[in-house]
Amino acid sequence: MRVLMVAPTPFFADRGCHVRIYEEVRALQRLGVQVTVATYPTGRDPEGFTVRRTVGFPGAGRVGLGPSWLRFILDPLLTLTALRVARRERPDLVHAHLHEGIAVGAVLRRRLGLPLVADLQGSLTGELVDHGFISGRGLRTLLARGLERALVRRPDVLLVSSEAGRQALAAQGARPERIVPLPDGVDVETFHPWHDVGELRRELGLEGKRVVVFLGVLTPYQGVNHLLQAMWDVVRMVPRVHLLLMGYPNVERYRTMVRAFGLGEHVTVTGRIDYREAPRWLCLGQVAVSPKLSATEANGKLVNYMAAGLPVVVYDSPVARELLGEEGRYVPPGDVSGLARALVELLGDEAEAQRLGKALRARAERAFAWPVLAHRLLGVYQDLRTRARR
Repeated sequence: MRVLMVAPTPFFADRGCHVRIYEEVRALQRLGVQVTVATYPTGRDPEGFTVRRTVGFPGAGRVGLGPSWLRFILDPLLTLTALRVARRERPDLVHAHLHEGIAVGAVLRRRLGLPLVADLQGSLTGELVDHGFISGRGLRTLLARGLERALVRRPDVLLVSSEAGRQALAAQGARPERIVPLPDGVDVETFHPWHDVGELRRELGLEGKRVVVFLGVLTPYQGVNHLLQAMWDVVRMVPRVHLLLMGYPNVERYRTMVRAFGLGEHVTVTGRIDYREAPRWLCLGQVAVSPKLSATEANGKLVNYMAAGLPVVVYDSPVARELLGEEGRYVPPGDVSGLARALVELLGDEAEAQRLGKALRARAERAFAWPVLAHRLLGVYQDLRTRARR
C-alpha cells in the first residue's frame, strides 16, 4: 500500500504533531506501507523517510509553532507539491494532518479521486485562540468556526486522538460513522525507565536531587508560567528539588523568568531536546508534569512520560484522563497552589511515585504502544481502499 502523508508544518522539528507524524510513519513502514511525506520547505529529514518539500522562499523558515500569515503562502505551495507527488507516485490514499492538511487533501480528493483520511489533534478555532491569533469572539472567530465546520465534513475518515475530539467533530457536523479514535501512541521499546543516565546526571549536577521533568513546547498555554510559579512554593518544601524544563521556543524568555523568580539554582531551561535523546532525558526525573491549559489540543507528551515509568502531575482535562486513567495526579486547571502541593506530595512519597510510574508504564504498553495502534490505522486504510474500489 502507498500513502501520501500531508504535513502542513516544518517537519521534523522535535515537537507536538511532528512526533505523531514521525511515529505513525515509522510504525506503518514496519507493516510494509510505503509512505511519502509532503511538507514545508524547512525541517529535518528523518533517516529512512521519503520526504518531498515545497519550494522555499525568503522568510519561509520563520514559520514555526502555531498560526502564521506565512501559511497563506506555504499551504498553496504544499498543495501544488502534493498534487505533483500524487500524480507521479499514485498513492492509494491521502493521510492529511491538521485542518490545513484537510484543505490540501480535499484538492487531491477532488482532482484525483483519492480517498482522504484526516488526522486532527484538536480544534482549529481553539488553536487560534490559544496562540492569540484571534480573540475567541467577533467576526474572525465566527469565520474560523465556519471554516472549521466546512473542513471537517470533507474527509472520508477523521482520526481523533481523544473522546473530546470525537464529540467536538460530531457537534461540528462531521458524520459520526466517519470518526475513528486513534490515541497518541508511544514507542515503548525506546521510551522506557531503564536508560543509563548516571553520566548525564553528573554532567547536569543533579546527583542527590529530586528531579521534576517537563518536556514539551514552552508557551503560556502549556502552563509553563504556572509551573514556574508553583516551583517557587515547591522549593520551600523540597529544598533538593530541581526542575528540568525541556523544549522550545521562548527559551531565553523563560531563563529570564527563572532568574526573576530567584529559581536559578533549582531550574534548568535546557532548550530543544532532540527527539532521539528524549527517552534518556526523561529518565533523569522522579516526577513528570504537564499543566497544560489548552482545552482543545491533544497532549502527546503524557504517553512518553507514561512509557518512561514516571508518575504524572497534570492539569485535569478529559484528554488527560483518557490517557492517564486512575493513575494520574490531577489538579484543577489554573490552581498553581494545587500544582505545587501535588508535586510536593509525590516528591516526598517515593513508594507511591514508583507505584504510579509502574502502573502508567503498564498502561502505556497495553493501550498506547505503536504496534497496536499501527495495525488499527492500517485496518482503516484497508477498509477505505476497499470502499473506494467498489
